[in-house]
Amino acid sequence: MSAVKPTLLLLPGLLCDETVWRAQVNHFSQIADIRIPHYGDEDSITGMAKVALAMAPDRFSLVGHSMGARVALEVLRMAPEKVERIAILDTGVHSVKPEEHDKRIRLVKLAEEQGMGALCEAWLPPMVHPDLRRNEDVMAPLCEMVKRSTPVRFAAQIHALLTRPDTRPALAAIKCPVLIGVGRQDEWSPIDQHEDIHAQLGGLGKLVIFEDAGHMAPCEAPESVNAALEEWFSVPVEASRH
Repeated sequence: MSAVKPTLLLLPGLLCDETVWRAQVNHFSQIADIRIPHYGDEDSITGMAKVALAMAPDRFSLVGHSMGARVALEVLRMAPEKVERIAILDTGVHSVKPEEHDKRIRLVKLAEEQGMGALCEAWLPPMVHPDLRRNEDVMAPLCEMVKRSTPVRFAAQIHALLTRPDTRPALAAIKCPVLIGVGRQDEWSPIDQHEDIHAQLGGLGKLVIFEDAGHMAPCEAPESVNAALEEWFSVPVEASRH
């Protein structure tokens, strides 16, 4: 009888789906049972976390990207006993900033008034390393991903972000192997945010900077992200803070 594979739960970010995780699915599918939730039109981080937990077994490793990292932290807060490891990529743990609400609502109105194609043109390029913005191998799948979504779903996810829960209890609850990763050229969630997360964790885990990558690091720098995740995934779950 073959051994049961450990479960690796990959949580996508704003407007994202399995497209962002293709390189990770290809790399880890031989050694892990990979599951990627679809949030539907859930309009809260807690609701998204419940969707993720509903498809998860009793024990699993957890990777969140962007908004998905906030969902991952909420999963950890809700069910810390189930999470063997956690990795959070290209994200932040801060509360809503003064200028954030208006910026996000402008994008919602753009999607509602002009469609997802117009939103893609405005929203996606700044999420990617400048040198990759004309690379069709990177941009075409991401743009199609955005266009597959809807203004209703986008508005729901923006509402979730603008009403997001306090992450401090989740950070305080981390007692398992943790990876914090960020693209060097991430303009939306810059390196200093991740240095702050690492500091809040008291230096627990490892902070990795992915060179030549922006906010969409899992598909911009797949080899670097996979290498960091492979090292994290191999850390014994006993290697935790007590």
